[in-house]
Amino acid sequence: MKKWFLLVIAICVVALGACGKGTNESAASSDEKMTIKHELGSTEVVKDPKKVVVFDFGALDTLDELGVEVAGLPKELVPAYLKQYEAEQYTNVGSLKEPNFEAISELAPDVILISARQSEMYKEFSKIAPTIYVGIDTQDYMTSFKDNVNMLGELFGKEAEATAALKEVDEKIAAVKEDAKEAPESLVLLAGDKSMSAFGPGSRFGLIYDAFGLKAIDTTLDQAVHGQDVSYEYIVKKNPGIIFVIDRGEAIGEGATAKQAMDNELLKKVDAVKNNKVVYLSGDVWYLSGGGIQSIEKMLEEIKTAL
Repeated sequence: MKKWFLLVIAICVVALGACGKGTNESAASSDEKMTIKHELGSTEVVKDPKKVVVFDFGALDTLDELGVEVAGLPKELVPAYLKQYEAEQYTNVGSLKEPNFEAISELAPDVILISARQSEMYKEFSKIAPTIYVGIDTQDYMTSFKDNVNMLGELFGKEAEATAALKEVDEKIAAVKEDAKEAPESLVLLAGDKSMSAFGPGSRFGLIYDAFGLKAIDTTLDQAVHGQDVSYEYIVKKNPGIIFVIDRGEAIGEGATAKQAMDNELLKKVDAVKNNKVVYLSGDVWYLSGGGIQSIEKMLEEIKTAL
């Protein structure tokens, strides 16, 4: 009887040990970390973070495409194609340039994703939670974009989805490049009621040339974030066959003014105007967002339609 009693105790001890081991392994797995190198530093973060704050709309649309839920975002100027994130279930964490750090702290996120507009506040974000810079390098747009998508795919355990999405983007780019072979030289303008700036290869909107294959009418333009200021005389002199226009006022909620700016007697001499090839691009996609799976696809759709 005593032997049977000791045997039962031994079995229970082994069973409890196995259960304890399984629990520890599960906890260790859920706390697995990865280190992400980015433009502003190196960030260690727990894989598959549950509470995510996003200040980059391109990253937000990528997470949306991958099926990853977010907890908070700046709600002041949400792009139209992401309007579902204006719902009350998502915490408003300020604006793109003025984060509400108190609201972010109260949310206690596991990770924060930021881009260029918030880069100077990186240290302040990092005091709250692991912070990753996901801004796009316009000098190498597609590599930067793909690196971000793959990184987010790995971070959230969505590698297969990320790979499939990038494959689809590559196929769409190849189709646009084919159409672009026969297209005339073009010019990209960011227009408002008081000024116009032009963008060439390597610039903020340079992926039209660098990635999508269109030919630039001017390859010497300043690559500054806000482009190079140009005049109507400049446009007439260059005489582009296509003009792509982004309305800054419309994008930031100040009202559309680009069409009025383009309604000028001098421009009637330009081929793009004469041939009805002035194309107005979606400001919320090109100016507020960009660099995400959905925004890249929307950009490609607009360019393909124009061609």
